[in-house]
Amino acid sequence: MAIDFFTVPTARLRVLFVLVVLAHDRRRVIYFNVTEHPTAERTAQQLVEAFPWESPPKYLLRDRDAIYGNRFRIRVRSLGMKERPIAPRSPWQNPYAERVIGSIRRECLDHVIVLNERHLKRILRGYFAYYHQWRPHRSLEMDSPDGRPIHPTEQGEIIELPAVHGLHHYYLRRAA
Repeated sequence: MAIDFFTVPTARLRVLFVLVVLAHDRRRVIYFNVTEHPTAERTAQQLVEAFPWESPPKYLLRDRDAIYGNRFRIRVRSLGMKERPIAPRSPWQNPYAERVIGSIRRECLDHVIVLNERHLKRILRGYFAYYHQWRPHRSLEMDSPDGRPIHPTEQGEIIELPAVHGLHHYYLRRAA
């Protein structure tokens, strides 16, 4: 697992912080949350919320941000995880999290004006639904994290369906 924060400016010149928890194996975003005032205690609680019924991963890759304070480290140890902080000023050592954050920015947030926290959560929920079900990933042999069905050519004509409030589209075959 990897964990990272990124910032999103709003139309009212506020800055929102988005926490992303990412599973490395299928590039699946396990959990995300948005806040205007992140703290170590809140981040630790969000980590618990990311794994409510399943066992947490063995290792957690993160950067050396001050937000991962003492309370966060205590919570990580209590969950039975081992932290693996990356070297200072070395974002390339957390490539999966950096890649998904870049994709979120390029494919979604660069094309909308975020109004507030609730609006950003709605946008990200729509994007992650598209990301998990339809977006092709090269590392997954052009499949999506959830896997997509294969439609034979005999099944009918191809139709286009909007996703992420019209920012993206996916394609299915309509039954003949």
